[in-house]
Amino acid sequence: MSQSAPVHLVREAVRREKAYRVPTQTGIAAKLDQNESPYSVPADIRDAALAAVREEPWNRYPDDRPHRLVAALAERWGADPEGVIVGHGSNEITHTLGLCFVDPGTPVVLPTPMFSLYTSVMRMFEAEIHEVGPEADLTHSPAAILAKAQETGAALTVVTTPNNPTGQTIPHEGLRQLAAGVPGILVVDEAYHEFLSGPTAMDLLAEFPNVLVMRTFSKAMGLAGLRVGALVGRPELIQEIEKARLPFLVDRLAEAVALAVLDREDLLQARVAELLSERDRLAESVGAMEGCEVLPGKANFFLFRTPLPHADLRASLAADGINVRDVTSYPDLAPRDGRPGWLRVSVGTPDENDAFLASLRSHLQAA
Repeated sequence: MSQSAPVHLVREAVRREKAYRVPTQTGIAAKLDQNESPYSVPADIRDAALAAVREEPWNRYPDDRPHRLVAALAERWGADPEGVIVGHGSNEITHTLGLCFVDPGTPVVLPTPMFSLYTSVMRMFEAEIHEVGPEADLTHSPAAILAKAQETGAALTVVTTPNNPTGQTIPHEGLRQLAAGVPGILVVDEAYHEFLSGPTAMDLLAEFPNVLVMRTFSKAMGLAGLRVGALVGRPELIQEIEKARLPFLVDRLAEAVALAVLDREDLLQARVAELLSERDRLAESVGAMEGCEVLPGKANFFLFRTPLPHADLRASLAADGINVRDVTSYPDLAPRDGRPGWLRVSVGTPDENDAFLASLRSHLQAA
């Protein structure tokens, strides 16, 4: 008789968590649930990157850190190369931040709702988490976040702008207020910064040594499948964070494709412009349907709710091959005041967006 595995030896903080799972799906008409770019990397860029990697020695490790990509990003962002980390997606970097800054009981401030991985990671490192709820319009108040950070002596304060899942932003002056006032590190997640204009958190780095800025190639740049993210800060701080990271996390192919994509600024700008135009078209169309409410966002997605129960509508859309995200696990986005909870829809291709609108309209009319 076989014995049970000794799962009790796994740290309790880990056992309390749920694994992050997204079901693998094929053959759907419109995948609008993960905020990805609907466009893959063009064939000519893929072919050039694959040709370059074919010439590399696959039996040898890649650079311990992808030096060419680090240099390219430093030049693009006006940063010191010693102040740039390139990681295996920004999710991996999030774990590294927990490893670097969080001991059991370390105070951490997290606005809610925000990307759930931050809360999960901080719980696994046994942080003392202090949440700051949203305003009535689902924006986050910099003053409220700052007050909580100062009250708790937070070693780490994390903000996301635009924020997932709401698409709302923190104004630049609000970021400056936080950078100047938090007692510890301010992490600004700018995964969707390409969809904004004007100053970014990068502009704070020269003035504030406690700011870290996180970015990703997974959204506007369309490299979610290759896992490339970056963290930027003062070199002396970044070099300490480097000590906590495993080497060789970014492979040769990911670096080659990322470098090729960086050289195609024209392509990036054209795709961002199309996604913004489609986002506005989608939001206007959904908002015009009877009983529907849209929360306008500043990224490549937005929240909406309808007179139909959110779970029923999501299932009905899925039956038509249209995937959207149910975000009602966030308490602030759950059903309240007699209204169903919110759903989140990512912007797809024009054809995907048309399919979503047609399916949504048909289910509303049938209700």
